[in-house]
Formats: sequence, structure tokens, C-alpha cells
Amino acid sequence: MGEVDSIELKFRIFDGTDIAHTNYASTTTVATLKERLVAQWPQDKTVIPKSVNDVKLIYAGKVLENTKTLAESRIPFGDLPGGVTTMHVVVQPSLARKKTGIKLSCPFHILFNFRVLQLQSLKLC
Repeated sequence: MGEVDSIELKFRIFDGTDIAHTNYASTTTVATLKERLVAQWPQDKTVIPKSVNDVKLIYAGKVLENTKTLAESRIPFGDLPGGVTTMHVVVQPSLARKKTGIKLSCPFHILFNFRVLQLQSLKLC
């Protein structure tokens, strides 16, 4: 039986807190990671995701797709021996999406206290 690559990941949320720090197999899907994040989310935070649909994972400036595995998402396995890879987590509750009517197609949108700020003045999108 072949050995499956694994990677040590941690997930940084909006206030700088890191959660769900552990090793993950290269065959783990992004949806599975999101499920784990929702389950382990600190309940003392002002923004709490209710489902995986409220969570976006960002790695190297790209929003990761739910249906892809870590390997398919081109997460580097073995590039950082003994190192930890950090992914950023953006929470966008579905209620906030409906109220603002803004489609978040740009990874530089930020949710802060349920208000969506667009960084259009910086021309990032």
C-alpha cells in the first residue's frame, strides 16, 4: 500500500487566531477542512460560521474550491520540512451576503462586523 503525503496546516481567522492546527493528508478535500473548521470554531468570536458555505479558505491569494483535494489545489507537500503552512479563513455568513447584495468574486473583500468592504480604491480587483 502506498504512502499518502501529508502536510501540517493551521488556519488563521480574522483576528489573527490560529485554529485546527494538525497534519492533513493530500487527499483531504477543501470541504472536509471547512467542516472541521466550523466544528472547531472558537465560540467566543464575534463572527461564527454556521455552515461550510459561510467559510472561504485562501491559500497563496486564491480561494480554494470545495470539491478539490489539497493536492489538486496545488498545496506544496514536503516543500517545508518541519514547517507549517498557514491558510487564511474568511467568514461570510449567508445573511450578510443577502443583505449587502454584493457578490464576493474578488479575494480582497473583507468581512468585518458583518459589513463587506470593497478595496476598489486600491484597484486590486
